[in-house]
Amino acid sequence: MQDVADLAGTSAKTVSRVFNDDPHVTDALREKVRSAMKQLNYVPNMMARTFREGRAPVIGIAVPDIADPFFAALIKEIETAAREQDMSIVVTSLGDDAALEQGIVEMTVRRQISALVIAPIAHDQSYLSRWQANLPVVFVDRAPNKVSADSFVEDDLGGASEATEHLLGHGHRRIAFIGDSTAIPTTRLRLEGYKSALEAAGLTIDEDLIALGARDPDIAAGACVDLLKMDNPPTAIFSSNARFSIGVFPALQAAKRTDVALISFGDFPMADVLRPSVSVIDQNPRTWDGLRRSASLLASAARPASCAAATSCLSPSCGVNHAAAAPPHQLSRRFSACQPRRNRSPQPCL
Repeated sequence: MQDVADLAGTSAKTVSRVFNDDPHVTDALREKVRSAMKQLNYVPNMMARTFREGRAPVIGIAVPDIADPFFAALIKEIETAAREQDMSIVVTSLGDDAALEQGIVEMTVRRQISALVIAPIAHDQSYLSRWQANLPVVFVDRAPNKVSADSFVEDDLGGASEATEHLLGHGHRRIAFIGDSTAIPTTRLRLEGYKSALEAAGLTIDEDLIALGARDPDIAAGACVDLLKMDNPPTAIFSSNARFSIGVFPALQAAKRTDVALISFGDFPMADVLRPSVSVIDQNPRTWDGLRRSASLLASAARPASCAAATSCLSPSCGVNHAAAAPPHQLSRRFSACQPRRNRSPQPCL
C-alpha cells in the first residue's frame, strides 16, 4: 500500500480510503490512486484488513437446510446485498437437531464474521447475547427466543388458513396436513391456520389426517402414501413446506392419484409446469424489500462509519398483498416481511 501511496504522491491512509470508496476523497486524487494501483498491480491484503478491523468482510448465514428452495432463495438475496457492499457470505446448515444449533452457530461466529443472519431451530438463542455487542444479528423466518434481535417472520397462520380455505372453496372436505414438528414455530402456526380454517367451515378436526414427523422429502412421500391407504383417504393435501412438496407430488403420481389436490406452503422448482397443477403459497424473499435493506445495513455495519445506520435498519411493518388472477399453480397470497421492533414479542402479522 505504501508503494501505491508513494507513486500517487499521497499517504497510505488516503489509498485505504480510495479502496473503501470513501466519498470525501476528491475525484482527481481518487483517479491518481487508482492509476497507481493499476500500474503496480496492487491487490489489497484482505487478511491484513481482517486482523486490523477484528473481523472479516463476511456475512454469516445459518439456516436449517440450504437445499430447501425457500432458504436457497433467501441466501441468494442476502448474497446479492452483501456483494453490493463488497462483501461475501459463508453459509452453514443447522439441520434438524436443536441441540446442535449453538455449537454450529458459534463455530461460524468465531470466524470473525461481520454479521449474522439466522433461521433458528432451537428454542433458546440466549447464547448469542454475548456476541451482540460487536455482531449485528437478524433472524429470518423464525423469531428469536430469549434474546432481543430484529427479525423477519411470515404470516404463517394466515397463509395456512388461506391455503386451506382455497381447498375448501373447491369443495374439498377431507384435507390432510403433512408437516414436521410442532416444536418448530412455523409448522405450529401453519397447523393452527389449517385447523382454524376447517373449524370456521364447521368441520371437525380429524387427527388421522394430520401427518407430523416428516424431516425430508422421502419421509413426506411416505406420509402421503400412508394417508392414501386410509379407508376414507383425503381428497386434498396441504404440504407445510416446499421441501416436503417435492416428495409429495411424485408420491401422488406414483400412486396414480392425480385426482388428489396438492397445495404447498412455498414454491418449488418447476411447480408451475407440473400437471396436474400445484397451488402454492408463494414465499419469495425477492419481495422482501426490508430484508434486502437490512442485509445491506448488516454489510455496512462492518465499517465503523456506518454502524449507526444498522441500529435503525428495521421499522415495524406488516402487510399482505393480494395479486389478481394468479396462474393455476399459484395462490394469490404473497408475503411481506414482518419486522418486530427490538424488545417486543414477535407476533404473526394478521
